[in-house]
Parts: sequence; C-alpha cells; structure tokens
Amino acid sequence: MRYEIKGEPLPVVEVWLDEGEAVKNESGSMVWMTEGMEMSTNAGGGIGKAFGRMFSGESIFQNVYTAKKPNSMIAFGSSFAGSIVAVEVTPDKPVIAQKSAFLASSTGVEMSIHFQKKLGAGFLGGEGFIMQKFSGSGIVFLEIDGSTVEYELAAGEKMILDNGYLAMMDATVTMDIETVKGLKNIAFGGEGLTNTVVTGPGKIVLQTMPIPQFARSIIPYIPTKS
Repeated sequence: MRYEIKGEPLPVVEVWLDEGEAVKNESGSMVWMTEGMEMSTNAGGGIGKAFGRMFSGESIFQNVYTAKKPNSMIAFGSSFAGSIVAVEVTPDKPVIAQKSAFLASSTGVEMSIHFQKKLGAGFLGGEGFIMQKFSGSGIVFLEIDGSTVEYELAAGEKMILDNGYLAMMDATVTMDIETVKGLKNIAFGGEGLTNTVVTGPGKIVLQTMPIPQFARSIIPYIPTKS
C-alpha cells in the first residue's frame, strides 16, 4: 500500500493498492476511486466492537475496499477543514486519538474504545472520557481539526494544553487535568476552569482549531431569526 495526502485545508488521502490488498474506512468517507475496487460493509469484528466504535464517535458499520486490479486507487476525504495524518501502528506502539478521528486504515489495524483511567480527565477535560485506541500493525489515517503540531515528550516531561487541543498521543503518554489557579483567572481569564496536562514519554499531536472552538468563534456572526 502507498498513499499521498493532498489538498489541505480540505484534504483527501489517495491510497494505491496492489491486487488483493484491502483498506477499511469510516462509513461515508470514500470520495473517489478507480475501477476494480470491491466494497464490503460489515460490523467489523462483531456487535461488541461495533458498539465500541459507536461510543467512540464512529459508525457502527465499516466499509472494506479490496483491489481486484493492480495499482487500484481509492481516496478518502476529511469531514472538516483541517489535516489528515498517517500514523504507523505496530504491536508494541499503539496510539490513542480523540473521538471521531478515524478516517481509514490498512486491515491490520484494530480500533477499540479507550477509557480515560482518571475520571476527572475524562469528564472535565475537553478530550472526553472516551477516546479511540489503534493497535495491531499497519497505517491508520486520522482526521485532525485545523493544522497539526507535534511534540516528543521525554519521560516525566509535561505539556499543559487548553481543553480540546490534544488530537493524538502515544499510548505511553498519560493525560490528566489541572484546575486553573486563582478565582480572578477563572472568572475573567477566558480560559475556563481546567487545562489538560499530558505527561511523557511519547509523542503528542496537537490540533490548532478544534471543532467546538471553531463553532464558538462563528456563533456571533450567525444571523438569528427576528
């Protein structure tokens, strides 16, 4: 399998497959393809995994496209202005991503539901209590809101984030929340009650414009009915 990501800020990823190779995708994300691709829709591992996908922001069903001709191409499009990142998953290096991040992957990648171990981080952090975990072996394509910024954190190194800006992290990274200090800062600082704290070791991928932030920024300009 080879791929090319094109067209930011409304990107697509074109994936070329040899005969017999397959790729799976989130329902509705296919945008174009060459002749010779065979589509199969299924629950992807049974009812348990299907409902796990639903709770993590994805469709219950997945599509699998299998190439019936050499050098077949299929493209998957992002659902929001932003970026598509390709992440290599290995058995010893699973990754954790925000809800609804999954776009497509090679068939060797398994997606499962990931619960934040610390309840406070899940319920008060903007990343949510439920996230997506990708394990196995292969390439997974993830949707990112806005542009991406990557950091490699050393063991014990921390990064403090506004809630909602964490798009992906290695499974070795831990996430928690901290309360903004000072009543005046909370009331008038405009940054909310809490921040997200991620601690290394591992890579984190941040996004520059989370969808909720984008929605808040345009609300004042949306006409209201009189």
